[in-house]
Amino acid sequence: MANATVLREVTPLSSEDCFIYISRTKSEFTYPIHFHPDYELNFIENAKGVKRIVGDSIEEIEDFELVLITGANLEHAWINGNCKSTCIKEITIQFHEDLFMNVLRRNQFRTIREMFEKAKHGLVFPTDTAEKIKPLLLDLGEEQNGFRSFTKLMQLMYELSLETQARILSSSAFSHIDEEIDSRRVKKVLAYLQANYQQDISLADVAELVGMSRGAFCRFIKKRTAKTFVEYLNGVRLGMATRMLIDTTSTVSEICYECGFNNLSHFNRLFKKKKGCTPKEFRDNYSKTRILI
Repeated sequence: MANATVLREVTPLSSEDCFIYISRTKSEFTYPIHFHPDYELNFIENAKGVKRIVGDSIEEIEDFELVLITGANLEHAWINGNCKSTCIKEITIQFHEDLFMNVLRRNQFRTIREMFEKAKHGLVFPTDTAEKIKPLLLDLGEEQNGFRSFTKLMQLMYELSLETQARILSSSAFSHIDEEIDSRRVKKVLAYLQANYQQDISLADVAELVGMSRGAFCRFIKKRTAKTFVEYLNGVRLGMATRMLIDTTSTVSEICYECGFNNLSHFNRLFKKKKGCTPKEFRDNYSKTRILI
């Protein structure tokens, strides 16, 4: 919420360490929604029904969970939700943003570089990938040699970067992160939508902006983004709305109209369809104090 206290805690990852590896077994999740500058890979086992919050994505997880987060200001947490398990296993790896800084620019690390870019929004891997990667995680935790542990971390990141079915969680509008877009025209459209999402925006106006007919533009945006123009516009507006639900005390109705929606019932239905909860439920999930570590 807008008035939530933000506390600064000392991260367990020191400037002299490449990374930290934390393995634990617990009966519940007690840590509130938080964000931190360090990159984080989180593996969770035997926690079906736990609610994962990453940015404006709120979902119940399965028995295996594997999420990579590289966004410095991306709020995230796992809360108990509908989980019945009392024996939850969790492995967390945190490492500095600059750990791979120099090598990531090289061609051989392209897939890892691209994965880290996507993970600024939070990146969840398929359940079978989480199961498959578990032995590598356990082996890394048992390694006593510092150099070998670092090479095993690199191997782990490389294996994950080859996964083509990993899914981005949080929207760009919510995260205030510029999308990696190859198309000059799509970038122009996105910039226009982000600047004018509160206003009435017509398909004709946006098509004219990029010098295309309406039909050609509809085909173009669908091919480039896998979304229709209306879906793309609604995605931008919903991202702004979810951010306002957290950062302001405005009512749901006020947020609806301020973000360019002209019908409260439609806004509520669309929000629940895309986010899996109502705007009020989304705000309630963020009611705990957010913590900076």
